[in-house]
Amino acid sequence: MKIQVVGVNHHSAPLELRERLAISERQLPAALTQLRRQPGVAGGIILSTCNRVEVIVESRGEGANLCNFLQEYSGIPLPDLQPHLYEYRQRDAIHHLFRVASSLDSMVLGEPQILGQVKEAYAVARNAGVMSPRLDRLLTRSFAIAKKVRTETSVGTGAVSVASVAVELAQDMLGSLANKCVYLVGAGKMSELAARHLLARGVGSILVSSRNYDRAAQLAQSIGGKAVHYEELYETCALADIVISAAAAPHIIFRRQHGERFLTLRRNRPMFFIDISVPRTVDPEMNRLEGIFVYDIDDLQQTVAEYTANRRTEAERAEAIVAVELERFRSNLRTLDVVPTIVSLQQRMESIRKSEIARARGRLGRLSSEQEAALDAITRGIVNKLIHGPISALKTAAREDEAGTLLPAVERLFDIAEQKAADSAADDIQSVLDMSSA
Repeated sequence: MKIQVVGVNHHSAPLELRERLAISERQLPAALTQLRRQPGVAGGIILSTCNRVEVIVESRGEGANLCNFLQEYSGIPLPDLQPHLYEYRQRDAIHHLFRVASSLDSMVLGEPQILGQVKEAYAVARNAGVMSPRLDRLLTRSFAIAKKVRTETSVGTGAVSVASVAVELAQDMLGSLANKCVYLVGAGKMSELAARHLLARGVGSILVSSRNYDRAAQLAQSIGGKAVHYEELYETCALADIVISAAAAPHIIFRRQHGERFLTLRRNRPMFFIDISVPRTVDPEMNRLEGIFVYDIDDLQQTVAEYTANRRTEAERAEAIVAVELERFRSNLRTLDVVPTIVSLQQRMESIRKSEIARARGRLGRLSSEQEAALDAITRGIVNKLIHGPISALKTAAREDEAGTLLPAVERLFDIAEQKAADSAADDIQSVLDMSSA
């Protein structure tokens, strides 16, 4: 299995670059189809969240040029993109994926949303037909490890998410939220999470607006808020002390002229915008207005640092779990690498055994059932003893990561390369059939 990861995240790239790379849910199937056409790509997924855009593939041959894929898809010149990209291969790529799924690489350490986002990316890739059997096995394992981390450590204990940190920031800015009005722009999962945390902080009132009014109304009803038609957003926004924008919009929603109008309607009472959308939906230019304060997702990092400090011990325990599971998974992979050769060797020897018995039957005459059973047991025992040594050597080599040297020698000695290739192709076809019927 050859695994590659290329991407950017909140550590490696500024928000301005991440939002240019962001791939919306609607665009994802087309992007995956383009990825699958790249030379060397056997299967892949694309993970695009507010804090990262990553391409994870199983590759063939010398591998795939994923940097070029990101450059071609985004239109960002490679000199502007390359300094912010990270790339992992093989062990490091698998380790990175396990850490991402376990929320050990998140801006908010231990936040639970990333696992759901990885699962969604996996589901889209499967539905688009770009998931290879081996990459499927890797992703499935990452989900199990993430669950183990959350079960066996307290790294995710407490209210930790980008939405919760946004609410924490709102409370830090205004003190008590009891008499404050908060406007949620967008009615997706992030807005729902923010609403729950606002209610826990005793917020005075919540307004919800979305392009999809039905979703806004449903969210508002569930939290005791009020839904507003999107067409009335600018007329009603000045009512809010805090605007939390989590809209999945491809463009800016709030511009400087909107801020000027809001301040006039509010008689210059201050107004706070917390933009947790990627791409951003609040123009940074609004921050130049006296009385308007704009915070984007990168501005949340100071509050995040406080959460991270409190979870450092649990994070170390989680990292230890991931490290153990990484080596266990790689050991299983190495064992799987020798299985086709072992199976082909057994089949080759069994074919020779049956062929030789058939050739000798004319000389043996008619045999009783007891004699037939004895002949079968004797010849099978001889074959098993002959191949016991090579099979044991292959298993040992797999455990010690030395199978790459021994496999070709065994295949040449026993003339099983063609049989192994046929068996491997059949296994891959069966794996795809199994996945399709799952």
